[in-house]
Amino acid sequence: MTIEQAKDLVTQFEECSLPKERWTHEAHFVMALWYCSHQPVPVALQSIRNGIKKYNVSVGGANTDDAGYHETITVFYTRIIINYLLKSNTTTVFRHKLAGLFQQPFMAKDFPLQYYSKDRLMSKKARKEWIPPDIQSLQ
Repeated sequence: MTIEQAKDLVTQFEECSLPKERWTHEAHFVMALWYCSHQPVPVALQSIRNGIKKYNVSVGGANTDDAGYHETITVFYTRIIINYLLKSNTTTVFRHKLAGLFQQPFMAKDFPLQYYSKDRLMSKKARKEWIPPDIQSLQ
């Protein structure tokens, strides 16, 4: 993926014009990497939270106790992205960080289950608020 493609994805996400079929697992990471690379961390996290909620509604979804936005997964992966950026060479340009993103082990869909039991991660409480991992802590 190029920087231009990433920027276009984020723009469409923000405008809620991104086709639902393009809102993939990978697209979530590109969006989070973009925000975490271009905004201070607290602002990036809020942009990610608000953006996902807004986008979900725009494509006919709902953010409920059982579907849509998930706070623990969002915060977990944002922290993972921030750690990835911190471990990257700070002089590395964004396109290298973007290219390296797709080779990271955290891109696996079941990656959070290395940190959370499935019941804990899929609980209503975890969907509504951040809860820490119960298998191993984040570094």
